[in-house]
Amino acid sequence: MDWTALLRLPSTILLILAVVALMFTLFQLVALRQRLDDQQRLAAVGRAVLLIAGFAITLLLAGMGVALRGYRLLSEETPVVEIDARILSPQRWSLVLHWPDGATRRVEVAGDAWRVEAVVLKWKLPAMLAGLPPLYRLDRLSGRYDDPNDEMHGARTVIDFREAGGFDLLDLHKQYPQWVPDVDVLFGSGVFLPLVDQGHYTVSLMRTGALVARPDEATVQRIAQPF
Repeated sequence: MDWTALLRLPSTILLILAVVALMFTLFQLVALRQRLDDQQRLAAVGRAVLLIAGFAITLLLAGMGVALRGYRLLSEETPVVEIDARILSPQRWSLVLHWPDGATRRVEVAGDAWRVEAVVLKWKLPAMLAGLPPLYRLDRLSGRYDDPNDEMHGARTVIDFREAGGFDLLDLHKQYPQWVPDVDVLFGSGVFLPLVDQGHYTVSLMRTGALVARPDEATVQRIAQPF
């Protein structure tokens, strides 16, 4: 199997395969010990080779399975999140986030607009020609002020979408670039829109890696209303 094909598999399957590879490695360890006890040196060498190979495969599968958590494959335009906004007080908002898998999350932000940022991974040409699409992971949501002076002195609110203490594909690429050799570029993409009471917004990600945000028709009308 080409290594890029592993990225098409869900992280759960990769972790299951890592467990299978670990069991194979442990079996080879026991067999190696038996060959050494029986002084079968040639057979022991063969078992040692299989042991090393099994251990390396276990690390690769486990590392990829853990690092790919939170990443999704990009199609032409992939839904990322829907946002419903309610005002709590001037420049203070309650947002309900709706994920494509049906999960929801309620957060509060300060400012005049919301901003969503994502980390996008794009592959080099050979991998892209092989049909491997870019990957993305939402990084954070924050409040944004229209006035730069408010931005400097107002309350700052940032919601981190990363799992606390979780290993990440970005970390894997930085520490072990040889494990993910066909990466062309890792970059950030962000988008923001004004907040209005009872506003509804959708955020999607293009295959190019650009985030796109759209308010619904009613929200567009509210944004256009003079203050």
